[in-house]
Amino acid sequence: MKFIVSSTALLKELQAISGVLSTNNTLPILDNFLFDITSKRLVITASDLETTMSAGLDVESKEDGSVAVPAKLLLDTLKTFPEQPLTFTVDTENFGIEIKSDQGKYKLSGQNSAEFPKTPEVESPASITIPADVLSRAINKTLFATGNDDLRPVMSGVYFQLEREGVTLASTDAHKLVRYKNTNAKADKESAFIVPKKPLNLLKNLVANTADNVHVEYNESNVHFKFDEFDLVCRLIDGKYPNYEAVIPKKNPNKLTIARKDLLNSIKRVSIFANKSTNQVRFKIAGSELSISAEDLDFSNEANERLTCSYDGADIEIGFNSRFIMEMLSNLETENINIELSDPSRAGIILPVESDIEGEDILMLVMPVMLNK
Repeated sequence: MKFIVSSTALLKELQAISGVLSTNNTLPILDNFLFDITSKRLVITASDLETTMSAGLDVESKEDGSVAVPAKLLLDTLKTFPEQPLTFTVDTENFGIEIKSDQGKYKLSGQNSAEFPKTPEVESPASITIPADVLSRAINKTLFATGNDDLRPVMSGVYFQLEREGVTLASTDAHKLVRYKNTNAKADKESAFIVPKKPLNLLKNLVANTADNVHVEYNESNVHFKFDEFDLVCRLIDGKYPNYEAVIPKKNPNKLTIARKDLLNSIKRVSIFANKSTNQVRFKIAGSELSISAEDLDFSNEANERLTCSYDGADIEIGFNSRFIMEMLSNLETENINIELSDPSRAGIILPVESDIEGEDILMLVMPVMLNK
């Protein structure tokens, strides 16, 4: 089997799917890319059994065939080449691979492609088509709030709710929660599933660069994302997602409006002086003034800043983990935000004041921390 391919085009596709590769594979074959040529089209696949991703590109080839190629060795080699055609020759008897470049020859030993796990078929799937920009924003806005607790695996993924009115993505780690709604993508029938973090991390980078739609097929166990020349199939997280709507307080009489960047920069400065184990910052709101303070009694460090804001409600003093608040403010783009509060022991809600994107609705929730009196 022999084929000719552009070095940079091949490297680009390999780098796009190489995030699937795991460092601690149970099967040695998974340290390889699967190369499969059919009708002058090369399809490259990477898998860790849970997630399988493939990309395709056109090559010059007279025959069809397949081989498993050592991933790290191939990537390291291709990174050093300038743009040029590379000729791959594969010995179908012993799976030896020879690469010819303008500079020389390189030999590596491949493996039998038959050992590579088959890409799971999504049987009798339901489907939805989501605009790429909607999916990219939805993943970006929710992924950071997922949890890492092995005892609660459902919280380590993003919850997709597909409805006739639009799509909703939600994520939470029990300290913070994000709910993203968009009415620019609608499903024919209602369904819900939980997608793990790893495939979404791969998706968000690739989908951001496509102007196309993403076709999503899913059943009870797997989901398949198709766009451009990429295919990503992953196993869904099994389990029931917590009723996150029940956590969102409905009555929040205290409403604060403030410039997002000013608040973010203020918290960044003040939090440097906070206790390193709690990261606690104190919000004290009275009239049109927000006072942000932090202290670390162990080292006698403290900081205090005042910001002007628009506030409607009773005077309130509430504590938050500065890390969570900063993550949320960094994931919003609007100039001003609303913070809605009910009392110091209940969650605070962060909402963008204005949205440039029609049909989009973002809600972020952060749990308070107990203040030291």
